[in-house]
Amino acid sequence: MEFDLLVVGGGVNGAGIARDAAGRGLSVLLVEQNDLASATSSASTKLVHGGLRYLEYYEFKLVREALEERETLLAMAPHIIWPLRFVLPHAHATRPAWLVRLGLFLYDHLGGRKRLPGSRGLSLKGAPEGAALKPEYGKAFAYSDCWVDDARLVTLNAMDARERGAVVETRTKLVSARREGSSWAARLKPVDGPARQVRARVIVNAAGPWVSEVLTDALDVTTGSGTRLIKGSHIIVPRLFEGEHAYMLQNPDRRIVFAIPYEDRFTLVGTTDVAWYAPPGPAKISAEEVDYLCESINRYFARSLTPSDVVWSYAGVRPLFDDHADSASAVTRDYVLEVDAPEGAAPVLSVFGGKITTYRHLADQAMNRLSAFFPQAGRSWTRGAVLPGGDLPDLDREALARALRAEFPFLPAEMAKRFARSYGTRARRILADAKTLADLGEAFGAGLHAAEVDYLIAEEWARTAEDILYRRSKLGLHLSPDGAARLDGYVRARLSPPDCLANSENWLDQRRTTV
Repeated sequence: MEFDLLVVGGGVNGAGIARDAAGRGLSVLLVEQNDLASATSSASTKLVHGGLRYLEYYEFKLVREALEERETLLAMAPHIIWPLRFVLPHAHATRPAWLVRLGLFLYDHLGGRKRLPGSRGLSLKGAPEGAALKPEYGKAFAYSDCWVDDARLVTLNAMDARERGAVVETRTKLVSARREGSSWAARLKPVDGPARQVRARVIVNAAGPWVSEVLTDALDVTTGSGTRLIKGSHIIVPRLFEGEHAYMLQNPDRRIVFAIPYEDRFTLVGTTDVAWYAPPGPAKISAEEVDYLCESINRYFARSLTPSDVVWSYAGVRPLFDDHADSASAVTRDYVLEVDAPEGAAPVLSVFGGKITTYRHLADQAMNRLSAFFPQAGRSWTRGAVLPGGDLPDLDREALARALRAEFPFLPAEMAKRFARSYGTRARRILADAKTLADLGEAFGAGLHAAEVDYLIAEEWARTAEDILYRRSKLGLHLSPDGAARLDGYVRARLSPPDCLANSENWLDQRRTTV
């Protein structure tokens, strides 16, 4: 079978490009060697933001583009993206107040801010934002960015791509590809089946940390560009403070650490920037990183945090474009699109770098770069086109949660809230014609029922309990070990071999420390 585009990589950039291309009328095949968003794209700090600290490195173009995209993405997916207010305590040992004010002024005005409130000074004395902090922090600044469920953002892009005609295959690896005239002959190997060959006019290499490996090993293409792999790690701890705001903490080494409300009962703390010299693959937080993040919290918060407080952690390898910066923190977060197209031969477009906030713009630029090879393709279309479930009136998730409870009176308030913020208007497809909670099937705990699991398997490529608990949702932090084990058994039974790909190893113990 021949496609216009073979997209390699099921992270946010690959899913975004597949969606954009399918919407332009091209035939698209997206392959991902593991689960969607199983690597870098689910290991972020979960922010749609301009990157305030990038102003220090004079990355004005990147910050402007990201701030513009922040507004665009908020309108595209208001169920999984929402405004978040950040408190930046002023620390004399790091950046002077005038420099912070200047940065925030630029941040307010660079990107054409429309929906989010602007920055302002804040006295912490007696204010709710200062209650959890040490008394020596009396002044702060407040500004706005957005929260995003990163793994769901990837899945929704893949869903939209499929609904526009793309074929999406997870657990399928590109083994090799060779140029045969004006097209590629690509060999694909599903994890649960024999290898097969497909043809494509263009390959898009959006393999993230594996982008250079795909070029050299699978495609036999030499390029002058490369990636610099940086590990970023996060910890999840019991909730450190009340309120829906977050904190941006300046450390003496001039790095930034965020403390963000997470899943109601927890606080997310991160991230680190550590050079990664091993081959691309799964990453784990080190003891040194845990200590660093705890020390960052203890520098500001009255409550002391120790490694024993960590209930979960995650780490990912970020494939930044190698600009030869001296330190990991200074490496650009901008992206580079490189096209290799010898005369008369099939092209390959490779994505180096990038960040979640700019994925839609990156996809648009990638397709514009490929337009010469597809004169029949439609024009740019994704700005303003909502993602599945994102058609919320007035971008109001709370109103949707209330509507769901009115339509399904048996639905507990917390479950309606979670459905609204995870599935948006698509929640009704899960609830369907249910009249009682029992109609949703087996209850695994934490509001997870068989009807939701069935939906995730049928519509969102979930194949393991881990897919469901840690990427399609974050219910792994809430579910008891018994509930997780029953879910694992249900998924295994629901997907008859060889489709059931649940890990034989004890992934539950690996991914979560406690409930």
